[in-house]
Amino acid sequence: MPHIHVKIVGKTDEEKAKLAEALTAAIVNSIGANEANVTVSIEDIEKADWVEKVYKPDIAGHWDQLYKKPGYNPL
Repeated sequence: MPHIHVKIVGKTDEEKAKLAEALTAAIVNSIGANEANVTVSIEDIEKADWVEKVYKPDIAGHWDQLYKKPGYNPL
């Protein structure tokens, strides 16, 4: 029952739908999940809020849980 929550800046509804399809396919193909059990939510974040709302709490705050670490450090 995988659920992915994506926080993203400045994408259209069409781009978000494509992303959700690609993420679903990746989960199905990589871990054998049933497509019907996969859910994807996408949250819009303002660029000016990224550090406080995403980087500090979700990235820096959970560094040990990241399987793909960022190539940037805004701090």
